[in-house]
Amino acid sequence: MLDTLRLNQNNGFPRTELVMPQVLQIAAILTATLGTGAATLSVMNEDIPDLAVPEGDWAATGALDGIAFRIYGEDLSSGAELKDEIIFRDGTFLSTDCEEYCNFGWSDYQTKEINGVVYFTTTAICPDAPHTVVWYGTVKGDEVAVDVTWTTRRWYWTNQIPIRSTGTVIPPDAVSG
Repeated sequence: MLDTLRLNQNNGFPRTELVMPQVLQIAAILTATLGTGAATLSVMNEDIPDLAVPEGDWAATGALDGIAFRIYGEDLSSGAELKDEIIFRDGTFLSTDCEEYCNFGWSDYQTKEINGVVYFTTTAICPDAPHTVVWYGTVKGDEVAVDVTWTTRRWYWTNQIPIRSTGTVIPPDAVSG
């Protein structure tokens, strides 16, 4: 038997303790660590894909440059109401609400036109945190409709907020952000 029993004095009372060789102690610690790690891995979220933007002849046309929209929407997971202003300028896109959470900056956008409706898409990436926001929308006259996913990816979990918004054109100088 590799284990040994030792009789010790503990405050004058005899005490028996099990003494394990160091190799067995290391094996026990390793087994407990790997077992815990395996359990942790099994509860981690799998990655969630960003918003799927339809294929097509997307191009950096600047077709929406100089236009801003005030949009109202909903977080489809929680039901929270959202308000934002989105701006198109010099082939780039900015969400004032996203800027408040993370300095995304201006992101390039692409468009395509089908039957008088301008479709647009852009992906904004936060430089300071693992946030990716994908926008896909349509502009018809002074109206905009937008689907968005805000995805946060960490090595141990992924969280995504799906958003649906609609809005109308506002003068660019009326933008609050």
